[in-house]
Amino acid sequence: MSNKLPSSLIKRLNEEFGFEEHLFFKVHEEAEQLTSIRLNPFKKSDVFPDAALIPWTNNGRYLQERPSFIADPLFHAGCYYVQEASSMFLEHILREAVDLDEELRILDLCAAPGGKSTLISSLINQDSLLISNEIIKTRVPVLADNLTKWGRINTVVSSNDPRDFQRLAGYFDVMVVDAPCSGSGMWRKDPGTLNEWSEANVALCSQRQQRILADAYPALKEGGLLIYSTCSYSREENEEIADWLFDNFDLSPVRIPTNSSWNIVETESEKHHCPGYRFYPHKVKGEGFFVSCFKKNEEESPVATPRSKPIKPNKNDTAIVETWIRTDSDLAIIPVKESYAAIQGGQLEDIQLLQSKLYLKKSGVMVGKIVGKDLVPDHELALSLILNERISRTELNYEQAISYLRKDELRIYEISQGWSLMCYSGFGLGWAKILPNRLNNYYPKELRILKDI
Repeated sequence: MSNKLPSSLIKRLNEEFGFEEHLFFKVHEEAEQLTSIRLNPFKKSDVFPDAALIPWTNNGRYLQERPSFIADPLFHAGCYYVQEASSMFLEHILREAVDLDEELRILDLCAAPGGKSTLISSLINQDSLLISNEIIKTRVPVLADNLTKWGRINTVVSSNDPRDFQRLAGYFDVMVVDAPCSGSGMWRKDPGTLNEWSEANVALCSQRQQRILADAYPALKEGGLLIYSTCSYSREENEEIADWLFDNFDLSPVRIPTNSSWNIVETESEKHHCPGYRFYPHKVKGEGFFVSCFKKNEEESPVATPRSKPIKPNKNDTAIVETWIRTDSDLAIIPVKESYAAIQGGQLEDIQLLQSKLYLKKSGVMVGKIVGKDLVPDHELALSLILNERISRTELNYEQAISYLRKDELRIYEISQGWSLMCYSGFGLGWAKILPNRLNNYYPKELRILKDI
């Protein structure tokens, strides 16, 4: 494979970073496939008990081999997320550069499929709010699904162009921009991407990254943290972007302390000596990755909150909905078309503001739809952390869980009629309605397992 790696890029890496070309070639020739996952701290299970720790994250694990995740009900229940290890360094950055005990507003601007969003969701407190955005509409459903699996209520999924966030001037405490890039850091994991790489594409990506950053920048508040990352080795997409940011905006670079045993390469941009952090697959157990951080110094005029009053839900409907959710949480019920969603009680004005400025795909947790005097529960509620503990649950063995996830016929006897949460190892998978002579499987058709197991 080494003879396929672009000589122009390899030469520049050698000149600028002295990155040990023979070892870099060797790791690509061997093409070892690393598998790493991140545990959901809110759905603690005994999955992968012997997995090795990833040093820069509390919940990241290296697996000795890649299992069939689609055949694991705990994966579908949101007990863990499959994520590349290097990108989990975001957790270390947030712990070092942000007070996570504070009430934060965080934007994950280029969020699909949801790795960094679920990581951020694991770290922030219940009063903080995560807005997870994806501009490519076909990628929004998988983003929303992964955040649904994670279970937390204080998340919003949006689908907007970066320039749309200028309507939220000075709103966010943290902005994460994992920018679209030329993808050279993924060559070992996906050798097919080599055929798509070119210097012209690197230049195009650099221009796109600048546009994304310039468009979204006004939404970051004074003192806010900008985290910029790529999975590229090219200086034009990394250190040169850091210099471009310094030249065009009032920002201060932020240095992140690292442990020397991690073998992360700290670099500096040529013009302004902005620190950056490079991950090389021959040095770390992870793929190619770059990240740099900045603090915003200039003030933006804060965005005004709309004065219009939110639509109040029907009192009778609210009473029904509240029987399905936890009573020990500060939750607010809001109507969403013909259904109802639950959000954190203190975030009603935030949701109202976001609805007035952006296109929102998902806010909080969709609870369900009132039909007559009953609630038809939504799939989001089944995987959430707000479900009332008194709601009926049915524990499934492995074979039953896979049948349920495939939407195959499932016969379970001697359980109470009505709605029941189908569970595996105590974790919710979705809903079923138990009738006198059959079980109606309400697992979403678009999520069902199609692969033979």
